[in-house]
Amino acid sequence: MKLSELAGLTGARVEGDFSELEIAGAAGLDEAEAGHVTFLANPRYTPRLATTRASAVYLAEGVEAGRPDLAVLRAPDPYLAYTRALRVFHPEPEFEAFVHPSAVVHPSARLGVGVAVGACAVVGPNAVLGDRVRVHPNATLYEGVTVGDDSEIHSGVALREGTQVGSRVRIHNNAVVGSDGFGYAKDEQGRWLKIPQTGRVVVEDDVEIGAGATIDCASVGETRIKRGVKIDNLVQIGHSCTVGEDSLLCAQVGLAGSSHVGRRVILAGQVGVAGHLTLGDDVVITAKSATSHNVPSGKMLSGIPAFDNREWLRATAAFRRLGEMQRTLRALEQRLKALENNPSG
Repeated sequence: MKLSELAGLTGARVEGDFSELEIAGAAGLDEAEAGHVTFLANPRYTPRLATTRASAVYLAEGVEAGRPDLAVLRAPDPYLAYTRALRVFHPEPEFEAFVHPSAVVHPSARLGVGVAVGACAVVGPNAVLGDRVRVHPNATLYEGVTVGDDSEIHSGVALREGTQVGSRVRIHNNAVVGSDGFGYAKDEQGRWLKIPQTGRVVVEDDVEIGAGATIDCASVGETRIKRGVKIDNLVQIGHSCTVGEDSLLCAQVGLAGSSHVGRRVILAGQVGVAGHLTLGDDVVITAKSATSHNVPSGKMLSGIPAFDNREWLRATAAFRRLGEMQRTLRALEQRLKALENNPSG
């Protein structure tokens, strides 16, 4: 592919006389070879431009390659342009429509055009699969599950009864969507009585759910994952939660029941959110933090319990100096005691 064509597909422009340069792939600065395009987004890695073997590089305005032999593609966001280049060179693989002889598809299930159902997969009663859905081996779709067009369900996934999955959704291995919420009431003898979980999970379009993630159904009503949400591996979303559009939930995040997450929220690894809370739009909570209170839109929090990130940074800086501060305080106490014992000095 000529560099000028790649530039058009990735929202960039070619700088200099390199439009006819042939590009065959995309790779990072250190891994790239001749014929590859790479990118620089973090100034810390600028020295690597001198040693990369790539033929072209995505750069932001004002950043120089420092090499006349290295073609430059100017892009407002080099990382985004590089991501688009990767998608150009690594398109989604084609697959053949088929139902494996060992798959179990209930007679009442409805399959769209171009559907593939792998070995030992189970498609339950009244399930509906849209066009070009791919169900990999050993996936299980319970009664009444619906899956929209162009979605992909990987091996080991379980979609529990009544779960609704939108179009272009990708659910990775061993995720469980629609399992019972964690709800119990204590009876007169102090024993736990299970609360029936009668709701469902709705996953809207363009969502990605990572391996081993679990999303519980609601006790009544629904748990809803809105359009464009990206969920990492081993995330737990409790019953009756709502996750807003384009939010990002990183590995081992845990949302307790009835948590409501706004749009474009980022919860970094191992963040915990207590139940019945609301996180506003564009909230960021950094790794290993936990909140037990509502968070207004636009806030960035850290710590346990979580509070403003800038204050948390100052607090952690002070925490590292506690030993030194303790020694200083003891020295001052000794000097003060000496002055009190000998006022005349």
